[in-house]
Amino acid sequence: MRTFFALPRRNREFGLLLFVSMAGLLALALVQLSRTPDLTAASLTLVITVLVMFAVLHIIVRIVAPDADPFLLPIAALLTVVGITMIYRLDSELVLSQWVWVVLGGVAMAVVLIAFRNYAQLTQYKYLTALAGVALLLVPIIPGVGSEINGARLWIRFGTFSFQPSEIAKLLIVIFLAAYLAEKRELLAISTRRVLGVWLPEARHFGPLVLMWAISLLVLVGEKDLGSSLLFFGIFLIMLYVATERGAYVAIGLLLFAAGAYIAYRIFGHVQTRIDIWIDPWLDQADRGYQITQSLFGIASGGLAGSGFGLGSPSRIPAVATDFIFSAISEETGLVGATALILAYLLFTLRGLRIASACNDEFGALLMVGLVGVFGLQAFVIIGGVTKLIPLTGITLPFISYGGSSILSNFILLGLVLRVSDLVRRQA
Repeated sequence: MRTFFALPRRNREFGLLLFVSMAGLLALALVQLSRTPDLTAASLTLVITVLVMFAVLHIIVRIVAPDADPFLLPIAALLTVVGITMIYRLDSELVLSQWVWVVLGGVAMAVVLIAFRNYAQLTQYKYLTALAGVALLLVPIIPGVGSEINGARLWIRFGTFSFQPSEIAKLLIVIFLAAYLAEKRELLAISTRRVLGVWLPEARHFGPLVLMWAISLLVLVGEKDLGSSLLFFGIFLIMLYVATERGAYVAIGLLLFAAGAYIAYRIFGHVQTRIDIWIDPWLDQADRGYQITQSLFGIASGGLAGSGFGLGSPSRIPAVATDFIFSAISEETGLVGATALILAYLLFTLRGLRIASACNDEFGALLMVGLVGVFGLQAFVIIGGVTKLIPLTGITLPFISYGGSSILSNFILLGLVLRVSDLVRRQA
């Protein structure tokens, strides 16, 4: 173990990618053998091409970001391979589309690494970035443009092609918040007036942040999606607290969001259904509670070690390749596999926070906190939903769930995180 950590960073990354490659090929082979006794190189093509893509990305990182964190790319590779394998196991038609998006995501990550040699460039366009993020976030609300699926209006469609613009919007909004909070940090931390017993800064400095709160509620009301609204407002509160160290802001924000969520619960039947089945899905197990109860049955049936790849019955869960893929993984890999997956998300998040703490500039630190905060919070929201820890939401599990816009945004996020970590290491 000491010998491994003594290796140069890129060599450690390469070693971990080799381990992911062996694990990925083994997993896909088990899935294939559960269907047919014949195992050919052609049946492993999906995972092999994805692994080749990550090998190319490793070479690019070695050239343009040699000091980047060596654990982030292998973790992303592991999650991506798990996702490709499980989607192939669940639906051999969907996996081709997912494979295309993974390749496009890899290209997008490479472009980010090559184009942005210094993340400080992003601060020059913070208001334009905010405008673009808000526009993407609100596009699905426009009549005739947005498409409603399962009660939530999150998608835009062009013929048979659909895209979820909020996935890209979250990155743009994180960049804006990091740039704005870095610039106004001291002004936001200084209180000048008292409102309802709480000292607040001048309204002109706090205004853009109040606007972000209003937008999150507009998403909740206009798009009828509690998950996306919770994700955006959650990252807003995290970054605001890190920038100002004012716990009162977080408390007020949580109260305001709770009030907005309660109003949405009273107005929209879709949100009310999500809350009701969270409280007690067994009251209507055959209808409204069917999806979550099947998820719980699948997770429970996995036991400690799982049924094995390709040997479970995850297809009994509706929308299993998107919202409930964690349940499918838990059923076929058991508590061991589910725990390993959660630890992978935790490790990615903790490595990002460690990089943030080492940043010499406030923008870099806040950007890293925002990016890994989005990543970790999104994983928590969806895993918490399918295990009935919190109300179920329709967001995706990063790098794993089926969904092109999610895959694309997560690879862009990975590119930004690697770029920040590289520059932080050089400045140390």
